[in-house]
Amino acid sequence: MGHSTTASGSPASATAPDSASGTTVKAPGTTAKAQGTAGKAQGTAAKAAGSTAKAPRTTGHAKKPRQAPKGASSTGSRTSGSGHAERVFLVQTAFAELGGSAHGPGEIAEFTGLDDSVVYRILQSGIYQRIFERVDRGLYRLRTSAAQLAFTALDHRLDGAQTVLRDLRDATDGGLAFLYMVAPFSGAQRQCVDMAVGDSDLAELGMTPRDVLSVTRSLRTGASGRTILAYLPEVLQQRVLAEPVPDQAGPGVYRDNDALVASLAEVRDLGHALGYEECMAGWNSCAAPIMWDGSIMGAVLLLKLKSVMPVAPESVIEATKEAAAVLSRYGAARPSADQA
Repeated sequence: MGHSTTASGSPASATAPDSASGTTVKAPGTTAKAQGTAGKAQGTAAKAAGSTAKAPRTTGHAKKPRQAPKGASSTGSRTSGSGHAERVFLVQTAFAELGGSAHGPGEIAEFTGLDDSVVYRILQSGIYQRIFERVDRGLYRLRTSAAQLAFTALDHRLDGAQTVLRDLRDATDGGLAFLYMVAPFSGAQRQCVDMAVGDSDLAELGMTPRDVLSVTRSLRTGASGRTILAYLPEVLQQRVLAEPVPDQAGPGVYRDNDALVASLAEVRDLGHALGYEECMAGWNSCAAPIMWDGSIMGAVLLLKLKSVMPVAPESVIEATKEAAAVLSRYGAARPSADQA
């Protein structure tokens, strides 16, 4: 098969005369050699193409691209080792963001962008790790042990708050300074955790225990209540709006929900709230938010008699906002060593 033949079928090299050009004799061989070279080149190309085709193949089944979870960042690369941890944190965060008492795997999967099966496995593992608990068929919630984590995180965060409140009292010519935090056990409410009132007797000032335990706990009454409410998730805001106005509220309380919602937007725009006889008759107030890592944790409240402060001056507003800013820095996360 390596030789060229004539029409009669005999080898060309046998019939070609010696007097003919040497190239006439060698041409068929050269042509065959060239064809062989071309065939070898084609084989090399085919081999290279085969190697290229095999390159994308990996072990296991190819996965279809999936939309990134809502809480995940789209920038930067992540190692496979951190992927599972990130998904666990997304599921934990979903319980806080969704609100309500319990949620199913499907609802959490839709919120986070994770597969239902992934969410289910995380929930089941979390039950044994005492992070989640099953409250009904197909419904889960965070265990109370999650609250212990929060208390641990808050430990010592407010050390020095009394000094901040005293400074605020001095800066406002004897105003009553209060520190309100989101109540941990009563849902969307607030709780007074510290105050600087000097030698003042709150009872003599007209503040009864009922005022402290009922009126001032509601987030829809008072400058501090509305300040906290302005930064809460919408699901919690709707819960507060559905509550009745406390019977003991002052004459300046917002009774119309539309007006109350409009005031919340103003709080976010200005960074503070002004209250005129909202909680108690005869008392006006100014409040500013305490934000820790982007989340509302409480508010600083400055309270003065209406006869002394018919309208809050700029000096009172700035002093209250500065006190809240100091306490916000107390709770802000410190940069880690690798971020510094």
